[in-house]
Amino acid sequence: MSEEEQLRKRLRELAQRAYEQNVYTYTGFLSLPEQSVLAGMERELSFIPWRLYGGREGSERQMAEFGSEALFGYPGEFPIALLKVSPVQEKFADALTHRDFLGATLHLGLERSVVGDILVAGKSAYLFCAENMADFLCENLEQVKHTRVRCRREEAVPAALEPKSEERMLTAASERADVVAAALWGRSRSQMLELFRQKKVFINGREAENPSCLLKPGDCLVVRGLGKAYYRGQEGETRKGRCRLRLEVLV
Repeated sequence: MSEEEQLRKRLRELAQRAYEQNVYTYTGFLSLPEQSVLAGMERELSFIPWRLYGGREGSERQMAEFGSEALFGYPGEFPIALLKVSPVQEKFADALTHRDFLGATLHLGLERSVVGDILVAGKSAYLFCAENMADFLCENLEQVKHTRVRCRREEAVPAALEPKSEERMLTAASERADVVAAALWGRSRSQMLELFRQKKVFINGREAENPSCLLKPGDCLVVRGLGKAYYRGQEGETRKGRCRLRLEVLV
């Protein structure tokens, strides 16, 4: 059985258990491709409401929750904890990266699905993880590369690390996804088509298989390695017949 088939089987099982037992069920943190698989099962899982959340608005890695307050009569609560990992002596700490913090957590024997987004702030990091592994990490995450660290729970991400967006206007030949993405992130059409072939482009949580699909107002466009933007619509045309497009870009 392939990894995708195993994931589909697991999602079916969680959805069925939530429906039959009237309890919320949760996945681990899903990657963008895994979220795309879930989105593609929308009809199959239509018997149970579900939603995604990763600990804050705009998270890339997210858990799926099966169930709803309307169905069960009480609200669900995603089992997500936020931890701050910081050097014991910042003066002597290495310059640490996202890869360093992730590697240190996985080196403890954890599965990737236990860890959500990691936000690096200077020589520290804010890390979202599954609630049932938070105490384990606080007790055992003691070193990142050559730097001794401490790990503790936090209530919220600092405001400075919260996602920010800016409105951006651009001109493009059309509202095609590949055309808009190429113009937005300064890539050639051929470079953008290669990213589509590499399965790095997602629209509304689904892998974008058709580069020529037209974006609609409200669509969320993600290109792994480049960024995330919301398409807000067309604002007329230039004298040469090109489209004036408005987007909200996360920065």
